[in-house]
Formats: sequence, C-alpha cells, structure tokens
Amino acid sequence: MATVGIVGASGYTGAELRRICAGHPALDVAWATGDSQAGNAVAGLYPSLAAAYPTLTFERNEPERLRDIDLVFFALPHGESQRLAADALDAGVKVVDLAADFRLHDAGLYPRWYGEAHHAPELLERFAYGLPELFRDDVAKADAVAAPGCYPTASALALAPLVRAGLIEPSSVIVDAASGLSGAGRGLKHTSHFGTVNEDFTAYGLLDHRHTPEIEQATGAQVLFTPHLAPMTRGILATCYARPTAATTTAELIAALADAYAGEPFVVVDERSPSTKATFGSNAAHLTARFDPRTGWVVVLCAIDNLVKGASGQAVQCANLLLDLPETAGLSAVGVYP
Repeated sequence: MATVGIVGASGYTGAELRRICAGHPALDVAWATGDSQAGNAVAGLYPSLAAAYPTLTFERNEPERLRDIDLVFFALPHGESQRLAADALDAGVKVVDLAADFRLHDAGLYPRWYGEAHHAPELLERFAYGLPELFRDDVAKADAVAAPGCYPTASALALAPLVRAGLIEPSSVIVDAASGLSGAGRGLKHTSHFGTVNEDFTAYGLLDHRHTPEIEQATGAQVLFTPHLAPMTRGILATCYARPTAATTTAELIAALADAYAGEPFVVVDERSPSTKATFGSNAAHLTARFDPRTGWVVVLCAIDNLVKGASGQAVQCANLLLDLPETAGLSAVGVYP
C-alpha cells in the first residue's frame, strides 16, 4: 500500500482525487490539506465522501507532512506548486501536479500565457507531461509529473495521432471545445452563478486562452483554440478541424486513431459521435473522425469527463505509473448513465 497526500484538497479536483483513491486497491490517503477549510470535516464540505472518509478533516499544509508519504498530489491554483515542488522532490516524494505550473517545457512561455515569469524553471525538466497514451515512456521513468489540462487532454488525444502519422497539416488546426462548469473550480464568481450559466452557451478566452501553448506542445500543431462554457456540470467535447496532407477518407482516419490507441484501456475509437454523458465519472476518452470531401476538411472529436480523464483520474493514472502499480488500478473506463 502506498501512502499519498493531497495538497489543495478542498477544491473539485481534490474531492475527485479522494473519491478515486477511496476505491483504489493500493493508495491510502494519509492526509488532505485545505487551508481555507482547515479543521473542518471533509464530509461536511463533500457529503458524498462521508462513507469513505468519516473522520478525515482538512489540515493546514506543513512541509513536515511530506516525511510520511510516498507521493503527493498538488491540486492547487496555478503558481502555488512552483514554490512547493522542490521540498517534495528533495524529500524523495514523488509528485503529481494537477495545475499548469510544470506543463510547459519552455519557461519563456509563462509570462505571455500566465502573466508572470516561472519561479522554478530549474524544475521544469524534471516533470514529465502526464498524458500516458501519448507520453507513457516519459511518465514511467520520471519522479514528477505535470498532469495535463482538461482541454489539452481532449485536443491532444484527438489530434496528436493524426499529426504524428502525417495525415493532417499541423499548420492550420482549429479546436472548438466546450466544457462543463466544474472546470471553473469551486470558487464563487459571477460567471459561475446558476443564473449566469443556466440556459446559456458562451465562448471565452478568445485568441488568448492559456491552454493554447499546451495544446500546441502536446499535438505538434499550430492551433486556433476557442473554449466554450456549456450549462452542464461535467464533460468536455472537443471538435477539431484540420486540412489533410493528402487524399484521405473517414475510414482511414478512424483506422489511424484505432491503430494509435490499440490496447489502450481508457480510449474508445468508434464511428459513433462522442458524447460527454457517455464518459461521465470515468477515465475514458471517446473519439471519432470524419473527412468531408465537399469542403476538404478533417473533423476529429473527443469527449472526456473534465474532472476525471481531464484532471484527477489522469493524475491517478500517472501516479500508478510512478509507483509501479497497474496503470488501470482504481480507475474505470465505464461511465455513469443516465
């Protein structure tokens, strides 16, 4: 049994980590920190976790806690992990960071996309990009992982195999993706009020969303990315458009995706159009593709649960690799329906 700690456990991704760990055969949550909730019962904030964690309380984050665990999950707002990761690594603790602090290989990109310089650039090379289906070898040999963002996960799973196979032009890719409200986190703000989101569908982050360079890094393509907020709790549907490099067909594109993900336990490639509901609560990604001979465009679609494959489930998948556990341990590819 491996012991893990969760820093920033009061947010949605922290709650999802505890839900997944509760059913994991080899991970034991030793402690969960949440400074804003310190001293309060986990079950008080998240009654859904009461049966699994009847006595667990949120604690304050203290460096000495690292001595008692094998791996730490950082589920914090962007920027916080940069000042905490070195202590964990120096203590010999493996790290899985759910924020964007170590996702970009080039420290020079952070000022433009995140508004400030990176404060621990010397650590960037120690973090593998944690999308196992595309970068498994890097993850398996690392001691620290930067779990991808939810939008980049869906976009990269859709596009990267076709870029790598030379089937689409990497210089003219469009990604339109819609996410559920949980992607905005637990904090209350006007844009996340029920009255704002209900019966609405809106685009945001036009031309400058911070996930853009991450998508480009993971896919190897230049991308015009437009995210949308959908009136649902969970899920991401990414619809990606690209020009083919040569004559192609729908059958060829689907076959390329199927070949790329053959044997992958969490990827479903099918002719069916992906549905966010089909992935709800699971670590699965559902994909399909089409070629439109009338317009000459390739369309690739991917659906995931943004809190599972797009965040906490993927983090546990990476933790399994770091700890030499079965990669699928504690994770399900089966969604909750209806």
